[in-house]
Amino acid sequence: MAKLPAILIIEDHPVMRKGLENFFTGTKRWTAYSVPDIDEAKNVLSDTSIEIVLIDIQLKNGWGLDIIPWLKERKGKIPFFAVYTSFDDFGHISVAMSMGVHAYLTKQSREEELEEALLKVLKGETFIEYSVQGRIIDNADIFNLLTRREAEILALVKAGLTNKKIASRLNIKERTVENILCCVYSKTGIKSRLKLQLL
Repeated sequence: MAKLPAILIIEDHPVMRKGLENFFTGTKRWTAYSVPDIDEAKNVLSDTSIEIVLIDIQLKNGWGLDIIPWLKERKGKIPFFAVYTSFDDFGHISVAMSMGVHAYLTKQSREEELEEALLKVLKGETFIEYSVQGRIIDNADIFNLLTRREAEILALVKAGLTNKKIASRLNIKERTVENILCCVYSKTGIKSRLKLQLL
């Protein structure tokens, strides 16, 4: 019998977490694990071979996407990453995709749609839920003006992070964030942080 692909679900809401685990297990097409936070996710990922990590962005004790750089720093095979979240704004979508997420879906999607997207990811495809695709397309021209680091910091600003939090997340100095934002302001012609967040 062929080995079933393994999925790790990082979701802090107990009902949602158990529901997703039961769904994937019930299909008989997946081996499913579920955890409520990053620390428990690290334990599973240290001991178990996982093909896809399904991430809720906002957890009670942290940011779900923080599992991505942790995994990329480790040696060995890196799993695919998929987001299943309530956030449908440009900032969160852009941050997730820039960090290497392969699929982005909101919790308005049915479990069957989620599975269909994950099966595409296993084939090497990228999937972005149709209802949020326009948020990326509408802002594509602006992001084409920026370097990768500038675009990354702009996306974090749009997600509501302060300069201090951006510096901590990217492991750079706060002054560096300020300097890069000056370049973003210059290239986009935008003069205020609020207007950047409204892009």
